[in-house]
Amino acid sequence: MKLHGWTARIAYAFGFRLLELWARTLRFEFDDRAGVVGQPAARAYILAIWHNRLLLLPYVVRRFVPARKPTALISASRDGAILTDMVRRFGFAAVRGSRSRQGASAILSLTEILTQGGDVAITPDGPRGPVYKINPGTTFLAQKSGAPVLPVHMEFSRCWRLKNWDRFVLPVPFSTVRVIFAPPHVVRQTLSDEEFESERLRLENAMMELVETR
Repeated sequence: MKLHGWTARIAYAFGFRLLELWARTLRFEFDDRAGVVGQPAARAYILAIWHNRLLLLPYVVRRFVPARKPTALISASRDGAILTDMVRRFGFAAVRGSRSRQGASAILSLTEILTQGGDVAITPDGPRGPVYKINPGTTFLAQKSGAPVLPVHMEFSRCWRLKNWDRFVLPVPFSTVRVIFAPPHVVRQTLSDEEFESERLRLENAMMELVETR
């Protein structure tokens, strides 16, 4: 069912408040290998988090890394409209696009944001997978912009898993969330398809090293 007008606004506002209340029951621990928590945004990063861990990212950034105001890449699908409204309520901007719809224009917009010093937040295996597989667009964006990728990951002491393509993670209220900011990862420039694939895999492996529970 597609929501419109005041019905949509009320539903989005309720979802935002529910997520805020949910997140406030959680205990957050940080493994800040990048040195970004509580620090000014000295340079632009591509914040990359696996799709099944993205639920709490807007809350975590707003509360614990407030100097950063990322622009999120969100699917151009109908479901993406709901997520766009949600992240904007947490202070994120949004660019709509995916591999199948408006992808090229989204990459150009994100490149401009990064070169002007703004952060970008992206799920490199979203919106449809395969799970834990970096899509080429993420690697291309890092090369085109020159911005390092900042891998972000979350592990949960207790959680529920949805029965969807990536087994989306929902933390149990009053559980502990361990947030990992990995060291920035620089994607090197390449001259061939083989070199590009090697860089894509190098980034994928760097992000998978953080994953304890699949």
